[in-house]
Amino acid sequence: MIVNHIIGKVSFEQNLLYLSIDGKLIKLPLARISKKLEPANEIQRNLFTISPSGYGIHWPLIDEDLSIDSILKIA
Repeated sequence: MIVNHIIGKVSFEQNLLYLSIDGKLIKLPLARISKKLEPANEIQRNLFTISPSGYGIHWPLIDEDLSIDSILKIA
């Protein structure tokens, strides 16, 4: 398996997403990256899975997928 990225911390503070990607902390406004995550409640936001390859993050309760490459382009 090829690893694309190493995803560490994933957390939220109000309408911001904090991600640790490849050892770097990135802070992004939810409005810029996901129309589904922005209105989601705490339970919906905090239930996610990270792909083993580090390709992306999936939130099953709101059916949202974000690729790390696209997040890095926005950041």
